[in-house]
Amino acid sequence: MWPYPKVIAHRGGGSLAPENTLAAMRCGQEHGFAAVEFDVMLSKDGVPVLMHDPEFGRTVAGSGRVADTLAADLQKMDAGKWFSALFAGESVPLYADVVRFCRQHGIWMNVEIKPSSGAEEETGRVVVEQTQALFTDVSVTDALHLPLFSSFSFAALMAAKHAAPTIPRGFLMDRVTPDWKASLQELAAKALHTNHKHLTADTAREIKDAGYGLFCYTVNTPERATEILHWGVDAFCTDRLDLIPADF
Repeated sequence: MWPYPKVIAHRGGGSLAPENTLAAMRCGQEHGFAAVEFDVMLSKDGVPVLMHDPEFGRTVAGSGRVADTLAADLQKMDAGKWFSALFAGESVPLYADVVRFCRQHGIWMNVEIKPSSGAEEETGRVVVEQTQALFTDVSVTDALHLPLFSSFSFAALMAAKHAAPTIPRGFLMDRVTPDWKASLQELAAKALHTNHKHLTADTAREIKDAGYGLFCYTVNTPERATEILHWGVDAFCTDRLDLIPADF
């Protein structure tokens, strides 16, 4: 089912800090959140880094692709200036550094694996293998202290399953399709993650009755949060850390 926190800070700090940065993780923590969601992809040299977009231009200035850039060069890029001058100089962080920060501060992680096209299996495998190395001191049965992997990529999650079957997985679907249960069964997933905008009360009940956790993204009003929780949704992420508290 769902043993994790109910309200999760989207990309670290939601709308209050530049996404997928250590500054965002600090922001979430400062607002009382003990759970974060963030995105991980691979650099050219196969190093997991935090980034949502495969191409530069939105959160990192310039043109180019994460998959074509060395991790050391990504770390020199400014991932904060686009958000606010207050965050100028905030770098693209390594996944390992963010994991260490979150573990140091007791923050649970929903790690979304976001592979570039053609690198689905490699990304799932590498991210999971590095995660195993960062959690060698945690029992494989200690779900509360292990991260939860999620991805829209079935192939990436299958690779994660094969590389580290004891680290939990959640399958991301924008819309819940009729084959959702078969997909979750093949992945041995613990939860289904979906866009709250397309979810109905009947579908939520069906998923919960089947024994799966149900997580929604990205819920930004207290009214909608209350509604889907009444449907049986276990948890959701939010950008509005200022409107929806961690203990909502």
